[in-house]
Amino acid sequence: MNFAGLAFLNPALLAGLLALPAIWWLLRTVPPAPKRVDFPATRILVGIEDKEKQSDKTPWWLTLIRMLAATLIILALAEPVLNPTKKPHITGTGPVVLVVDNGWSSAPRWGERIAALERFIGEAEALGRSIVIAPTAHVAKSVSFRIEAPSQARSTVAALQPQPFPPDRTATAAALATALQSQAGASVLWLTDGIDHDDGAAVFADRLAALARGSGTTLVETAANTDPLGLAAALGQGGRLEASVLRSQGGERQGMVNALSARGQRLGEARFSFTNGQQQTSARIELPLELRNQVARLEIAGERSAGAVQLLDARSQWHRVGLVSGASRDLAQPLLGPLYYLERALQPFAELAKTDDANLASAVEGLIKRNVSVIMLADVGKLPKDVHDKLQTWVQKGGVLVRFAGPRLEAGGDDLIPSPLRAGGRSLGGALSWSTPQPLAAFDETSVFAGLPVPAEVLVTRQVLADPARLSSDTKSWARLKDGTPLVTARKQGEGQLVLFHVTANSDWSNLPLSGLFVEMLRRISTLGKAGGVSLSGDATTTTASDAPADTAEVLVPYQSLDGYGLLKPPPPTAQAIPAASFGEAKISAEHPPGYYGPQGAPRALNIIGAKSVLKPLPRLPSGFERLAFEGSTSRPLKPSLFGAALSLFFLDILATLALAGAFGFLRRPAAARAAVALLVLGSAALVVAPEAQAQTEPRPFNPGQIFRDLSPNQGPRPFTNQLGRPRLAPDRPPPSGPDARSIMATGKVTFGYVLSGDAQVDKVAEQGLRGLITFLVAKTAVEPGEPMGVNIANDEIAFFPILYWPVLPNGRPLPEPVVAKIDAYMKNGGMIIFDTRDAGTSFAPTGFNLQGERTTPLQRLIGTLDIPRLEPVPEHHVLTKSFYLLRAFPGRYDNGQLWVEAEAPADSNRGRQARRVDGVSSILVTSNDYASAWALDDRNQPLYPVVPGGEQQREMAFRVGVNIVMYALTGNYKADQVHVPALLERLGN
Repeated sequence: MNFAGLAFLNPALLAGLLALPAIWWLLRTVPPAPKRVDFPATRILVGIEDKEKQSDKTPWWLTLIRMLAATLIILALAEPVLNPTKKPHITGTGPVVLVVDNGWSSAPRWGERIAALERFIGEAEALGRSIVIAPTAHVAKSVSFRIEAPSQARSTVAALQPQPFPPDRTATAAALATALQSQAGASVLWLTDGIDHDDGAAVFADRLAALARGSGTTLVETAANTDPLGLAAALGQGGRLEASVLRSQGGERQGMVNALSARGQRLGEARFSFTNGQQQTSARIELPLELRNQVARLEIAGERSAGAVQLLDARSQWHRVGLVSGASRDLAQPLLGPLYYLERALQPFAELAKTDDANLASAVEGLIKRNVSVIMLADVGKLPKDVHDKLQTWVQKGGVLVRFAGPRLEAGGDDLIPSPLRAGGRSLGGALSWSTPQPLAAFDETSVFAGLPVPAEVLVTRQVLADPARLSSDTKSWARLKDGTPLVTARKQGEGQLVLFHVTANSDWSNLPLSGLFVEMLRRISTLGKAGGVSLSGDATTTTASDAPADTAEVLVPYQSLDGYGLLKPPPPTAQAIPAASFGEAKISAEHPPGYYGPQGAPRALNIIGAKSVLKPLPRLPSGFERLAFEGSTSRPLKPSLFGAALSLFFLDILATLALAGAFGFLRRPAAARAAVALLVLGSAALVVAPEAQAQTEPRPFNPGQIFRDLSPNQGPRPFTNQLGRPRLAPDRPPPSGPDARSIMATGKVTFGYVLSGDAQVDKVAEQGLRGLITFLVAKTAVEPGEPMGVNIANDEIAFFPILYWPVLPNGRPLPEPVVAKIDAYMKNGGMIIFDTRDAGTSFAPTGFNLQGERTTPLQRLIGTLDIPRLEPVPEHHVLTKSFYLLRAFPGRYDNGQLWVEAEAPADSNRGRQARRVDGVSSILVTSNDYASAWALDDRNQPLYPVVPGGEQQREMAFRVGVNIVMYALTGNYKADQVHVPALLERLGN
């Protein structure tokens, strides 16, 4: 029954509305409320008679509530649907065949397909028809279907899941023909995904129409502009990720492509849009090299399917390749030189690091400093010893050294090649010659180049030869000529690789550099190095190369597979290994699902959508097909809403009945009424205060000049203060005792120490200053240090303290040698000491000072023999100027002194005996501005000592200096690399 957009699935139940008058007659009476009467012993019978008459009629408003509830229940049982769609008519008398596409393209709207199947099963059950459920994507090799009862069909539908491969409609049609060969009058409904996957949709539709034998065939397809989307990815110019979004048909549409790391972190995004009728569009994701190489997958936001995911492997990473040529710049023509060919071949998939330095030693050193992952030397013969040693260390740490032959290498090489060479080489018409130019042989399955097609036109006329007598078993031949002569050899050395092309990088000895094969060979070699580069300093790189590239394996075993929704899971039992040589031609199926194949350290990605993929719409269908759309979101069942409304009316009826019966009479008492109001107010306040309390846990933005008002006890204790108004530096529990009590307290939290000078007043100021700095830290940062500790520098262990504040006395005496050695070890292991002479710069010469010089100042007398590097005032762009606050000066109680740090030395300078700078942090800071006095606060968090000449504004800056020093000591020099943050955030779209 349908009335202007409102339909009832069970209209017969509307007859229940005729019973409403009887329900009204039954509900109009209500029993009178019982009356409570006192029963004193002396008045047993007096006053029992109740002269007040009770009505036997229910109030009209209560009857109305009950009648409305009954009406809503009757309407709900009739199952009304708002804006119903036209239900398909199942014709014929035989089985109802429900063909459902359950490939990857059905996953985004799988719920619609299940709902449609349930609806069709219900209709078939009402007609007393049997059912055949026929999915088109099959996990098993043998496909068969059976005729089932509706109850069994529901169980079959519940077990259906979208598969991560295209449907096999040919096998489905054959299995259906077998199952229905003795049946007549079948009705066929095809729930399609709208894509012609194998160019066989027209044949499949004809076979479905033949199975129906004139009983009716219905095509159920997705609504307009909801076609499934596919995603492919490619490397664009400059290493950009270019995503291609595909669809079969549709109107205007927009979406987002996300770039995710292996941990699921979103690293970048790009928007895409389709115009009316457009089948393919692109989205470009631009990321810095460090983030670019962390991208593990691309996916279309909101499109949950295996086809909307593009997995990336090491082949898609962007590497930094260094190029060096030994050719003479005066004689070599630029367009014919080896570097020109290498640049053109590598430019599409690598970041090139070139050098104009003709000095080989400085050129190689400069490339290594740029953290290149691959260095290619074109016609560089015997390397100088210093260059040899640097390259050997670099290769041992994971670098890939690729060398190309030439006249210089032909004359003699060194041990940084895979195998020793014969002198002279081999050429066409020479002593070791062949009569005709030699073509290339097919690549072995164990080669890095396995699977690459070998063009017949690639010929070699000259090459350097490996000495077979000295050829070791570690040397691998990745490419050979037709006569078996090695063309590309490689040998693993440490974590890196040595690779040699036995021909030149230009067209002098072969036409290989003129072919597309040369580009693919260099692309695969460039992926062998570490994507983040190799540094001789020992710094960690972004991505670690595997011990053995995946391309060298004969077969690639499935490691992880995508399910139909695009989630990585362990491979299914049906997944089979793929030969490495034919991996690029592997077809997605149940045996080869999309995912990662190969070793865990360096797997290769197999995706559904490739660079040449096209999503074709369904062709014109045979006559007699009825086209329907899946039930959209406009169709809304009203049954749940009606039941909810009826339940609410029942609760209202209960409350009204209790009120009429006098159940809420206790509220007439003033005390009870006040309690009820109080509970209501408290509940409302809780709802309001809870979000406010949650907001208070977030850090407040800094407001200059407010810190001391925030610390004022007149406003009540702050969350970071205890009952004494001091910072809550440790839990309120008894302090530890025993011989290790001091060590436990120092290591329980970040603890700052101050060196005991022997002057009680100076030591007190140092303690008060560190307490004040800690109070500021707790209020403004996430650092919550423990109580500061006084340190006897001669006897106490100082390894627990990341920072030591050392006030220097004017009459300080030299330290004993054991104490100096102790301090030296502390500084070299990452500790920081702040020496404060507290004399406003009077002990420093205008041009600087040297602690190793004559002991004329108190600080020089104190630590003149300590191994300390050259010091300089904090440079303009030093990390201390931006570790938390942006600072230009470093005032304390005074502002006319400098803050001195370790000086940056040139890379080639001889620094002599210097303290090691751990994590880029200066191990020593020297000042004369008396920081402790500027930081010192009393128990009421009020300043103790005046600051000159800037007053409280200068004290605020002194606190900021302290915060920057603490952050600098605790976090290292990571802020030194933050100068690019604005550009990074702009590229990330934040």
